[in-house]
Amino acid sequence: MIKDFGAGVGLLLRGFRLVFSSPKRVLVGALPAVITAALMITGWVLLFLHIGSIAGWLTGFADSWSETWRNVAEVAVGISVVAGLLGLSVLLFTAITIMIGGPFYEYIAEEVEDELGGVPGTEQVGWWRGFLVGLRSTILLVGTSILFAIPLFFCGFIPVVGQTVVPVLAVCINGYLLGIELTGIPFTRRGRTFKQRRQILATRRSLVLGFAVPAYLLCLIPLAAMIVIPAAMAGGTVLSHRLLNGDRSVA
Repeated sequence: MIKDFGAGVGLLLRGFRLVFSSPKRVLVGALPAVITAALMITGWVLLFLHIGSIAGWLTGFADSWSETWRNVAEVAVGISVVAGLLGLSVLLFTAITIMIGGPFYEYIAEEVEDELGGVPGTEQVGWWRGFLVGLRSTILLVGTSILFAIPLFFCGFIPVVGQTVVPVLAVCINGYLLGIELTGIPFTRRGRTFKQRRQILATRRSLVLGFAVPAYLLCLIPLAAMIVIPAAMAGGTVLSHRLLNGDRSVA
């Protein structure tokens, strides 16, 4: 498990090397991310401008409480909403970036796999097909993330556990879901379904977590995702290539 996790981190680092070894790959990978960043920044500005109203609406149950406790509830809910959306925003950022830049990332995936020996008989994904595949997987993955986020939200109010175990679980869950997103194009090029992708990645969960969790944490740094996503796409292509070719090594 530890070796697999470490190997996953190595795959992410390899993705950085693969992308930054070519200025063209950097430009191709960054362009869709820049567009998505502009959309996400707009969304976050609107959220912060209206977070007071949102928290007040969500804490309608506390209207009969004293002003002090009502304010405490609103602040707690407001922080939880921001924290939850922050975690979800990484998945949304990646999903939107891939949907917008499908052909760009297909180009990176194709170049990376050519360096790995190529894949005979691969399918051309194309923008429209990539958009539909990305949209479907986004709905499923974001829905899954929300299903996990609801119990984690309430567990966050448990003393000690809510401040230690819950954040770690949230990062691992969202990181793993991010790993599923980042391997979408290589699997689709081989005609593999979303269900098959999940099943194959599940055979090496520690490897996927080692690759995806650091990528997820790096994407939490403001604007870092514009650099991280192209590298993570390249790393995800290497990960997919290994698993789809039956490579069980961790090196």
